[in-house]
Amino acid sequence: MAKSKTAADGDVVTIKKYANRRLYDTERSCYITLDDLGAMVRDGRDFRVVDAKSGDDITHNVLTQIIMDTETRGETLLPVNFLRHLIGLYGDKMQGIVPQYLEASMAAFRKNQQDVRSAFEGALGSNPLAELTRRNLEMFQQAAGAFIPGAGKARDAEIAALKAEIAELKAELARKK
Repeated sequence: MAKSKTAADGDVVTIKKYANRRLYDTERSCYITLDDLGAMVRDGRDFRVVDAKSGDDITHNVLTQIIMDTETRGETLLPVNFLRHLIGLYGDKMQGIVPQYLEASMAAFRKNQQDVRSAFEGALGSNPLAELTRRNLEMFQQAAGAFIPGAGKARDAEIAALKAEIAELKAELARKK
């Protein structure tokens, strides 16, 4: 059996999960733990977890389990209100766009994280945090625009309509005086 390479080499490591809940790393030919998988994620190693018996891809479930275990140990990252909103989106008509939105948000966050690190190393110029904030706002506006076609145009039209309504109300008040 050929061994998989690291994610940096472009190949995905296959992890087999057995009925006894043990995880087997086919790259290193050894059993590993959920903590080992968490370390692989943090190291940027790409992997997929398959059920050893059925061959089904269960990566999503295993990654969710890693988050649950980490949160249970007191290393909370997800605020309660965020979790409530997330749960509320299941079954909602917006559910289909949530994964893409969250991925875009996390990509923007990772980019900002890299930029902040660079800023503190002196790579961004005189006011790196202001520039970072400006770019962050632009990215979120672009992400929102991707999910709500014409959002910017609709907002402009709404503002124009409100201005017209204010002008009419002023004119009406002037006539009553």
